[in-house]
Amino acid sequence: MAKSASRSTTAAPARAASGRAPSARASSLAYVLHSHDWSESSLILELFCREQGKVMAVAKGAKRPYSQLRPVLMPFQRIHVGFGAKRADEAEVWLLRQAEWAGGPAWPGGAALLPGFYLNELLMRLLARHDPHPELFDAYADALQGLTQPKLLTAALRAFELVLLRQLGLLPELSVETVGSAPVQAGQGHTLHPELGVRATPWQVDVSEPGVRGDGPAQLDGAVLLALEAALVRPVAAGQSVVPGVMAACVTAGASAMSELKAITRTLLHYHLGSHTLRTRQLMIELQQP
Repeated sequence: MAKSASRSTTAAPARAASGRAPSARASSLAYVLHSHDWSESSLILELFCREQGKVMAVAKGAKRPYSQLRPVLMPFQRIHVGFGAKRADEAEVWLLRQAEWAGGPAWPGGAALLPGFYLNELLMRLLARHDPHPELFDAYADALQGLTQPKLLTAALRAFELVLLRQLGLLPELSVETVGSAPVQAGQGHTLHPELGVRATPWQVDVSEPGVRGDGPAQLDGAVLLALEAALVRPVAAGQSVVPGVMAACVTAGASAMSELKAITRTLLHYHLGSHTLRTRQLMIELQQP
């Protein structure tokens, strides 16, 4: 017995001397952006966490019929996640220890399903791993709710695209011309270039006939840009986002301006995403074909 006790007392210091004990990772609110099979019983997840940003995690046993994780790890459902101990700062894949439903309305799917996956693909393609964006997380949550309302679906998409670009530093201030800093004027046509930013340009559209435009780049009235900028910088309470205000500015701008804004945000996103077409956008195009 004495010999056995001697072994146990010397083993503990040896383990302590082997290195620093693994530290726990903080828990967080999260959404599942994407998942794919890792084994017969486990999943690899792309998570968008409020505190840790985009995280890749493995959910062991999540595919088993009686796993408590199985009904929780669904897209568009806000969850509370906990991760395993951190063994290396540079670890690419984290271990998901727990996941629980964090409340909120159920996702209705339907017409909002494909636009929702479009938002997920934007986040997966544009966000760097482990780069927290809590304000963008809150904007995503508000955009998802906007997608569930058919009359606000388009406005929710445009609002989230603008907030995403602004949060990543890819959207210039819309109230001034980027080169020269001249104030944007209501009634004046403006374009938004990926490199040159906001520029005043002669009107290429017939403002008396909505939807009728020339072959030049998409344009917006300065009044629309001013309203969008005001909504983007309006202070909001903790846990809320500017998305509802930006959506309201989009709706007020009208259908013609929304069409121009769609062309503008697509140009900006395409420039920063590179040459690869978004899978969700390609699927939308295919579904619209006769």
